[in-house]
Amino acid sequence: MQVNLGKIFKNLQTRGNKWYSTKPKSGGELKAFAQSLSSKGFLRPYKQYVPPENVADQVKNICLSLKLSSEPKYKLANLDEKFKFLQSCFTDFKHAVPNSKLHELKTIGDVIRFYKTPVNTTVSYDALKQIKLPENLHIQYDYVRFHPDTDTKFNGQTAFPKSSTLVTGLKYRGRYEGHQAKRSWP
Repeated sequence: MQVNLGKIFKNLQTRGNKWYSTKPKSGGELKAFAQSLSSKGFLRPYKQYVPPENVADQVKNICLSLKLSSEPKYKLANLDEKFKFLQSCFTDFKHAVPNSKLHELKTIGDVIRFYKTPVNTTVSYDALKQIKLPENLHIQYDYVRFHPDTDTKFNGQTAFPKSSTLVTGLKYRGRYEGHQAKRSWP
């Protein structure tokens, strides 16, 4: 029993009245975070934003109303001033600054550059529908699932006679019919 306690206390370190482990963590939390991030996909829930033509003029008007310098190199002095300025920009442009970009906006010029940047929320796969593709390239947007009862191209014959086509997603369960292949042995 003392040997096991010795091993445990060997990896612990005291700081005041608290004990801290000196061993590195397993990384399970990091893996779970990466898995969560990968399942969300690459498109974040941003709203589409098309900047108006007179962004610089609108920002200068906001600066005048808040009694700030409208010079692009003017550095926002403190957090209170920055909050009031960005709040006014949000009400005028109807476009909020995401938390991940707040630390990048240090000057008036940074804010003008941010509000001049459009936000396009179209998924790149859907964007392919809108462009003219070369004649030798064809993309099938709505795929066709094989089902022997409804297949007309090959009269119900499949290249994989022992394979079932199962519809597992809730989204497509109503749209596509699954097929359970017949087996000759259990």
